[in-house]
Amino acid sequence: MAYQALYRVWRPQQFLDVVGQEHVTTTLQNALLQQKISHAYLFSGPRGTGKTSAAKILAKAVNCEKAPVAEPCNECAACRGITDGSIPDVIEIDAASNNGVEEIRDIRDKVKYAPSATKYKVYIVDEVHMLSIGAFNALLKTLEEPPRHVMFILATTEPHKIPLTIISRCQRFDFKRITAQSIVGRMKLIIDETGIKCDEKALHIIARAAEGGMRDALSLLDQAISFSGETVAVEDALTVTGSVSQNFLNRLARAIQQKNAATALEALDELLFLGKDPSRFIEDFIYFYRDMLLYKSAPNLEESLDRVMLDEEFKQLSEEIDNGQIYELIEELNRAQQDMRWTNHPRIFLEVAIVKLCQSEQQMKSLPEIEPLLNRIQQLEEKLGQLQTNAAGFSANSDMPVQKKPQKASRKGFQAPAGKITEVLKQATKQDLQAIKGRWGEIRDMLVSKQMRSQAALLNEAEPVAASGEALVIKFKYEIHCQMAMENARFVETIISSLQNLTGKRMQVIGAPEDQWLKIREGFISIQRNEHPADGNSQEEEPIIAEAKKLFGADLIEIQD
Repeated sequence: MAYQALYRVWRPQQFLDVVGQEHVTTTLQNALLQQKISHAYLFSGPRGTGKTSAAKILAKAVNCEKAPVAEPCNECAACRGITDGSIPDVIEIDAASNNGVEEIRDIRDKVKYAPSATKYKVYIVDEVHMLSIGAFNALLKTLEEPPRHVMFILATTEPHKIPLTIISRCQRFDFKRITAQSIVGRMKLIIDETGIKCDEKALHIIARAAEGGMRDALSLLDQAISFSGETVAVEDALTVTGSVSQNFLNRLARAIQQKNAATALEALDELLFLGKDPSRFIEDFIYFYRDMLLYKSAPNLEESLDRVMLDEEFKQLSEEIDNGQIYELIEELNRAQQDMRWTNHPRIFLEVAIVKLCQSEQQMKSLPEIEPLLNRIQQLEEKLGQLQTNAAGFSANSDMPVQKKPQKASRKGFQAPAGKITEVLKQATKQDLQAIKGRWGEIRDMLVSKQMRSQAALLNEAEPVAASGEALVIKFKYEIHCQMAMENARFVETIISSLQNLTGKRMQVIGAPEDQWLKIREGFISIQRNEHPADGNSQEEEPIIAEAKKLFGADLIEIQD
């Protein structure tokens, strides 16, 4: 007989053999003993975690001649026939290649026939998410109310692709990734039974490379056995999985910690000379620092580590590298990994990343020297703000005329055209302003579409505050942004043309910093108050209120005595 792969020879034949899915197997066993079997099940989870194996075990258990039982006996004719595939009442269907409506209609027509050799006819549909929408629709009614002698077991790795109408008709069981410790335990049982010699560290390397899949782990073990001589050693496991040895990762991390770029590049060159894939290496290196961060945060959770084993060198490195350094190392490696995906020369990006990591260490170590300076600058800024506030309060409360020095200082920056803005305010209406505000986002989008992203960013802290049929006033939160915008002829022309496209009017655009706008607006209201004096207690300030409502809308006005 031809050689069979380990994962086929050691496929689970009982619920007890399904590793790491106790939450599923216990529930199914209790249902079997209590004879509360559903007509449809959905098994979902990552690849190689036991979904199809559990489905076949369930099919044997419901048809076992000794039923009701928690485990199939694997001795009766029904159990043996289902195991070797000789009983036609248990039908396995690959939905990846049988995903059309006709195949499902064929199943729907045949379910009404009673099983020939067992109590239940069981349909196991693997990769059920590959069915077409028409096939799912053809399956709906049969799945909801099949004959009493029919059971459906659907298996998938992508349950989000299955319609909710299908999921709601099934009992759903989610299979989880198998822990590395459970995978190692299963592989130990197999090598003990087969008499193969294997280093335990090699088993751990294979288990971590399998990423939670038992089938992947047994396939890698099979390769390692074929590659090795009499004993599966650590180097054999590293070669088969394409992983990097723990000693090498420790060595490279030590070189980066010591800011020794030459030693780091020599180690990297040695690694690539041995034929290691740069993309696989940078993934291992990211997981190395990830495991270091988890170890520093929770030293007792060794099972949460994906790539490393806790040797003395790793523990010493963890004590020397703080969390802030690990964050920056992972971020830099992740950027390099993204760049490597879109290039034909990933080695270049990997070498550049290693050099940058060595330099970033020096920069991070110099941060404590900068922090006192930053704190001092912050204190000075706070004192300067207090002085400016006190000076403003003194000038506001003083009876003396305001000196001209502040005006001279303000002329060094941007000076809003108060006369033009006043003329706009005289003709401004709420309707014109609301029409522009409603399409303000479209104007920013037009700037972005015309490759003016930096100019569009200036509008993030700006908004239209007054508009007439011929002009628009834009208020900027910061004076420097207003100056940059208004002195850019292309920016102003783009705003004008955008307004013309949206409103059909060619309008003049006037900018004003927020503080200057508030003063101009107050001055305008004051002028209106003088031009329309109070003519009675009941009519006091009515012209001002009317003008304010005209400019800003009645819902934004609050009248106080």
